[in-house]
Amino acid sequence: MRAHIREFRLITMCRVLGVHRSGYYAWLSDETSAREREDKRLLGLIKHAWLASGTVYGHRKITLDLREAGEVCSRHRVQRLMRAEGLRAQVGYGSKPRHRGGPMGVVENVLNRDFTPDAPNKVWVTDITYIRTYEGWLFLAAVVDLYSRQVVGWATQPTMTRDLVLQALLAAVWKRKPGPGVMVHSDQGSQFTSSDWQSFLKAHRMVPSMSRRGNCHDNAVAESFFSALKKERIKRRIYPNREAARSDVFDYIEMFYNPIRRHGSAGDLSPVEFERRYAQSGN
Repeated sequence: MRAHIREFRLITMCRVLGVHRSGYYAWLSDETSAREREDKRLLGLIKHAWLASGTVYGHRKITLDLREAGEVCSRHRVQRLMRAEGLRAQVGYGSKPRHRGGPMGVVENVLNRDFTPDAPNKVWVTDITYIRTYEGWLFLAAVVDLYSRQVVGWATQPTMTRDLVLQALLAAVWKRKPGPGVMVHSDQGSQFTSSDWQSFLKAHRMVPSMSRRGNCHDNAVAESFFSALKKERIKRRIYPNREAARSDVFDYIEMFYNPIRRHGSAGDLSPVEFERRYAQSGN
């Protein structure tokens, strides 16, 4: 009857077939409810598969998981249910959060891609990255010694302000206690072109250097550290809160990256060991 509802009047089909209209409507309501119940059951399995994947699976891979588990479902049905529930694959971090600022305070590129200083505390590079948490973004500023690739200073904050980079640089100065003349290379972000940043460098007799706008290769070493952090520790993870993310960053930098992780640019030694051997050589 439902298949021919557009061809014949319902009352005519009921009379010919000897069916009460109330019976037809009751059957139609039961069928709709059964479909809804099946959708809810299937959605529960979809959510389980999606969470088990670390929220990185889309409808295609989840459909394969369901079929492997013995479910009979189409990819389009899984896609429809996921879309209605707001479930989607988390691929990477998506668009990078922006912090706009003017070009005031830009200085020349003194470093000019010379990535091979002959001693520690001659050239530091610094940059900012971002980490996803369920509380919101956590921003990480890091200062890397170009000689050994050691992270000599870092700081985290929920906002990407000039105070974030100043805290990271202050941590590096406190830890290393360098002499005058250390070059500090950054990009042209507003945090590094601020008057506070420039005043800090001047007060500690540091030499500022900045990448050319739009040229990521000028600050490749800092980007390389962030890439290692995300591939080796963060991956596609979303931390429950900022404190958990900060704790994991501390563990990666202080317990693995600096004292243990080998670097090809440091003779396949860790940054700490590379600098220790430099100190022993009497240079």
